[in-house]
Amino acid sequence: MALNIRRARSGEAGLVLDFVRELAAYEKLSHEVEASEADIADALFGSDPRLYCAIACWDGEPVGFAVWFLNFSTFSGRYGIYLEDLYVRPSHRGKGLGKALLVYLAKECVDNGWPRLQWAVLDWNAPSIAFYKSLGAVMMDDWTLCRVSGSALTRLAGSAS
Repeated sequence: MALNIRRARSGEAGLVLDFVRELAAYEKLSHEVEASEADIADALFGSDPRLYCAIACWDGEPVGFAVWFLNFSTFSGRYGIYLEDLYVRPSHRGKGLGKALLVYLAKECVDNGWPRLQWAVLDWNAPSIAFYKSLGAVMMDDWTLCRVSGSALTRLAGSAS
């Protein structure tokens, strides 16, 4: 059996969106998926792409993905990778594909002189947490993820004086 990891290609926005929807279903967050195929296509392949995607293929069949973008640390003065999504279809888990995708991203960091790769994991997802820790990831319990969206974002934007 052969594993290949490659960048997503133009015309694969539908595949990427399928993976997003499968991940959302796994995380019980399907109700939050608003993205369209056109949104994904523009983000990955538009005139100014700022989103990147790697596709994991097993014997030529796409079975997983990683979506990321660059973030910046003012403390280090350098970019890094923020992994937005990592997903391997259940039928192909346990074959090392998740690790291979993370190795791919770690190599991107090292090759570009970026000092870190980071992501968030849902606190109930014990199998993923254990997997990430086995790779050397440190859970940053002293940091809390913050988000402003929807009506709260609109209110905040309107509060400028």
